Amino acid sequence: MRWSPPRVTAGLALAAWAVVFWYLLVSGRSALYVSSRTFWVVPLGAIVLSAAAIGRLATARTRASEPLTRREAWGAGLIVIPVVAVLVLPPAALGSFAASRRSASTGGFVAASGAEIAEGPLRLVDVAAGSWSRDAMRALVRRAGSPVDFVGFVTRGPGTPADEFVLTRFIISCCVADALSVQVRVVGVPPGRFPEDQWVRVRGTFYPVGREMLVDTTTITAVPRPDHPYLNP
Repeated sequence: MRWSPPRVTAGLALAAWAVVFWYLLVSGRSALYVSSRTFWVVPLGAIVLSAAAIGRLATARTRASEPLTRREAWGAGLIVIPVVAVLVLPPAALGSFAASRRSASTGGFVAASGAEIAEGPLRLVDVAAGSWSRDAMRALVRRAGSPVDFVGFVTRGPGTPADEFVLTRFIISCCVADALSVQVRVVGVPPGRFPEDQWVRVRGTFYPVGREMLVDTTTITAVPRPDHPYLNP
C-alpha cells in the first residue's frame, strides 16, 4: 500500500476549504462574505468539507501507483488560492473602489413595497426599491421632507463639491458576488472632514430629486464599520 499523490492533494484541498469555513464561523467574519439569509452555508460547508476531506485522506492509500499529473497539481493550486486570500489578507468590506466599478442597485431583489415605504422610518433598502419600482418611487416622493438616519461609507466622484459626498452601502441577496450599491447624495457636509471610505451616520432630511436621492444633513458622525456591513433585502 502506498500514498496516492492525487488523492492526498485532493484531500488537502478539501481540508483547506474546510478550514476557511470553520475560520469564518469561529471568527464571526461570515457577514463580510455572505448574506444573513444564506449564513447557513458556512456551518454546513464546514461540516461537509471536513467530512469529505477526512474521507478522501482515509482512502488515499492504494496498491497501484497513481502519479500526480501537472494538470491536477495546477488545478489544486487554483482551488487553494482563494483559501490563502481569505486567511492572509486583512478582512475588508467592499468600499469605494468596488462602488465605482459595480452597478448601482436596480432593485431587482429588493422587496420593499410602496405600502411599506409609506410608513415607518425610511431605510436605504427603501431607496434601492425606488430605483426599479414606480410604486416605491411614488411612495418615496410622498415621503419628501421626512427625517432619515442612514449609515454607510463615503464615496466621491470627479467634480463632487467639497461640501457634498455620496453615502454608499451595498445590498447583497446571497453573497458579495451579487452585491449592488445603493447611494444617496449628502449635502451640507463640512469640507475636508470625512475622507473616502470613512463609515458615517448621516441624519437629515430626505428629498427625492428626479431619479436622485438627496439628504440635507443636520449631523454627520464618523462610526466604525458595522459588524454586518451589507444590507439584505
